[in-house]
Amino acid sequence: MEGRIESGLSKVPELTLLFWIIKVAATTLGETGGDAVTMSLNMGYLAGTAIFAALFLAAAVIQIKAPRFHPVIYWFTIIATTTVGTTLADFADRSLGIGYAGGSSLLFVLLICSLWVWHRTLGSVSVDTVGDSRSETFYWVTIMFSQTLGTALGDWTADSAGLGYGGGAMVFAALLAIAVALYYLSNVSRTVLFWAAFILTRPLGAVVGDLLDKPLNAGGLALSRYSASAALIVFIMGCILFFPHRAARKTH
Repeated sequence: MEGRIESGLSKVPELTLLFWIIKVAATTLGETGGDAVTMSLNMGYLAGTAIFAALFLAAAVIQIKAPRFHPVIYWFTIIATTTVGTTLADFADRSLGIGYAGGSSLLFVLLICSLWVWHRTLGSVSVDTVGDSRSETFYWVTIMFSQTLGTALGDWTADSAGLGYGGGAMVFAALLAIAVALYYLSNVSRTVLFWAAFILTRPLGAVVGDLLDKPLNAGGLALSRYSASAALIVFIMGCILFFPHRAARKTH
């Protein structure tokens, strides 16, 4: 059937350790890649957002229309959400002048609304149910909001809270460790824990990306945004090409 996949398989990958490794690398790439366009190329946040939004929409359409899970298409779409999330959050926080707190609050509300509408419409927000065009559309809209929220949270923690990039990375890594512990040691909803971990990997990637490319006097390592982005692309492609990727099975 058009827009659906067969054999009880989802359109998203299995949630293995490899998934989370690539996710963190992709979110870090979103930060360095987004900053490379808006800052290094001096295109500005609005133009950068327009470019990456177009890439995200094109990638999402290809992903949703694909008859089955394909790791290259899936991860390209994820990277597209991280780059547009970076530039969109920076545009809202800085160009619109609402600040990190205002931007984070607005994006959190949008994320919760997306999850609520998804649940009200289809009855579940579990990624294991993503197997048709409607559920996948909700999935990618929610991911885009979560990636943008994560960027704002990362900048807020590192800059406004005064923790710096290294301190921010430690905070979000610790929160992820708590989510992992809850997964193995508690009965907390696996769906809740997935979305919590998915959101937290974005600010972790944001502060790690800033740590790599921001100037030394700002607490960064002053690495080239271009070389950092290229290295991350090579790493992600290596993970995709040299390790097996399987689609998750739908629960219903």
